[in-house]
Order: sequence, then structure tokens, then C-alpha cells
Amino acid sequence: MAPASEINEVLAAQRVERVRYAIRDIAVLAEQLARSGNEITFLNIGDPLLFDFRTPPHLIEAVTRAMRDGKNGYAPSLGVEEALEAIRAESERKGIHNIQTVFATYGVSEAVDICLTGLVNPGENVLVPRPDYPLYSAVLGKIDAEANFYDLDEASDWQPDLAQMESRVNTKTRAVVVINPNNPTGAVYSRKTLEAIASLARRHGLVIVTDEIYDKLILDDEPFVSVASLAPDVPVVTLNGLSKAYLVPGWRVGWTAVSGPAAATRNYVEALHKLVRARLSANHALQYAVRPALTGPQDHLTAVREKLRRRRAVLMEWCASEPGVRCVEPCGAFYAFPRIEISGGDEDFARALLMEKHVLIVHGSGFGWSQDDPHFRVVFLPGEETLRHAFHSISDFLHGAGELHR
Repeated sequence: MAPASEINEVLAAQRVERVRYAIRDIAVLAEQLARSGNEITFLNIGDPLLFDFRTPPHLIEAVTRAMRDGKNGYAPSLGVEEALEAIRAESERKGIHNIQTVFATYGVSEAVDICLTGLVNPGENVLVPRPDYPLYSAVLGKIDAEANFYDLDEASDWQPDLAQMESRVNTKTRAVVVINPNNPTGAVYSRKTLEAIASLARRHGLVIVTDEIYDKLILDDEPFVSVASLAPDVPVVTLNGLSKAYLVPGWRVGWTAVSGPAAATRNYVEALHKLVRARLSANHALQYAVRPALTGPQDHLTAVREKLRRRRAVLMEWCASEPGVRCVEPCGAFYAFPRIEISGGDEDFARALLMEKHVLIVHGSGFGWSQDDPHFRVVFLPGEETLRHAFHSISDFLHGAGELHR
């Protein structure tokens, strides 16, 4: 064995320095506090099963049956045929035609990784919304590509700033990412906005990568519009999965549907299939939940949306009553992105709030937003009384010891 003085330190790859995931990074401190006996109110992570939401029984039965039937080996690389058929039919019900491939993934996270890896070369860039969901910039950093940020406009209910998006396109731009309904703002994009994004992609020869994991969690009466349904002539990568609407985030069942002209997408689809084969397969037995989820009873969704509407109302009542906070009402998913009047850094604020009041939020700069315009993301999944207690604690912090941060 070599003497300690001769041991060379193993250095991490420099690309890892560009990877951030504030949603879970700040949770490390919360876990330390919880181990010390403190009760933490978690408003940081979008896992419905941490609260009073439960997986529909018919999905559990479908997976259990599949396991008992021996569906425990490798699945076909693209996915189980009955799941793929259900995904394709669901896509067509949303008005998505000209579908060139569908494949199952280990959650939407793997879909993002595969679809960007198969498209973007080192030094090229992808238009990514800001505030961002940090997975996209993390994957682009991993493949030595650039996140080319365009802003969402708070004054326009967090719709994309289309003029800025246009101005950010350059010769190395390959795609535009759309997260709709949006995480972290809760915005749902209008048909007019989506048509403008499709037009931009058409003019500049860009691929649209649209993350629609919250498409069934629309909290108002407006119908959801998938951008691929508006642009059959544009290559569109539509990402979705069971995690949120079907209350199984830990199952990691996601999928990708690539639509657009066959001639334009053929080379890209072949590359995606190559990457999918290289990782062998997604979860096998769990894919047998896809068809019963998409074609079976949807009753739980009515109850989920009603809970979320009531909890959103608690959030908006607090924001209206607290002078130091203002918030655009979220229209989908279960997130909001309020602005908060503080004088120091938003990450310091979030940490101090956690240490003193044991309420865990995620600072806005963790989503790429400027600390000069402090915001935070809040998850309104907990019950109404839990939310009221948490918001009262934040107000106490703002008006008490938190005065140091105002």
C-alpha cells in the first residue's frame, strides 16, 4: 500500500460543477434537523405521496399482477407493446399526429437525458425557460452544451417572453424547451403563446422539447393544449409520465413521443433508439400500469384537482394578506413562485427560515432566477391546516427575527 503522502486525490470532472439541484440540495439541511428531533414542514418537493394523496388501487393491482405473471426480466428496449399502444393513443387524443416513435423511459428525467443527448453536440445550445427546472441545465452541462435562457414574464402571468426568446436564437441553437404546465411557476401557456413558439421553431429549424408531466392537473376551466397538436410539421419531443397525475413518482414511469415529418426526424429517431437500446430497458413490470392508467378510471383526478384548488386558495389568501409577498396565481400543477421582499440573498433567507421556523422552501435562485429579484418556490400539496401554519411561520419570520433579511 502506498504511503498516504503518495496517494493522488481523485478529482471530479469539471462538468459536474455546472450541475445544481436546489430542490434536493437544501433538503440535506432539513434532514439533519429532522434527525435532531425537529418537525419539518416540507414545501419543497412535488411528491404527492408525502401528503394525503394515494395511488389508485387499480394501478397497484396491474403491477402486482404483472410481477406475478413473471414480467420481471428485461423489457423490450422501446417498452412494453401494450404500454406503447396506450401512449400513442393518448397522444392522438391530445391531437398529436404524425408520431414517428414512442418509447418508455425511467421517468421523465431519463427522457430528458436521452432526448438532449441524442440531439445536442458540445458547444451547441438549447433555449431553456428561466426560472428553470434545473434538470435541463444539468443535463446540458453534462453533455458540454449550453442552456440558453429565455425569461418567463411575471407581469404576463409567467408566460414566456417571446421577443426575448426570438432574440436568443443563434447559429448554435438546436431546440427550445417548453415546460407546460410550468414548474416552478404553475403557469399554463395559452394557445396563442404555443402557436408563437411553434412559429419560432418553424422559422429557425428548431426542435421543440415539451415537458407535459402536469397536463392533467389543470386547476381552472381552460382546456390543456399540447404544442405538438398545433405543429404537425415541426419536430416535437413530447415528454410525459405517470408520476404526478397518477400519483406514482417513485415508480419512475415516463415516456417520449416524437412527432413531425418523417424525413426531418428520421436520423434523430434512429439516434434515440440507439441510446434507448444501450441502456437496455425501462422498468418492466411497472410499464403494465400505463394502459390501465390512461384508459381506466380517472375518478381520482377529480379529487386531486379539488384538493389542489382548496390549497391554492389558502396560498393566495396568505399572499394577499402578507405585505411582503406577492404571487401570480398558479393555473396548473401544484407549485407557485411568489416574490418576497427581503434584503439579502434568497438562499440565505431560505436557510434561515428553515433553521428558525423549520419550514422548507426552495429559493428562487435555485431555479436560475436573479437574487436581485427574490422569489421562492412553494409546493401547495400539504393539507390546508398545514399550509396555514407554514405561512403563518413565514410571516412571523418576516416580521420577527426575519427583519434582518428585509
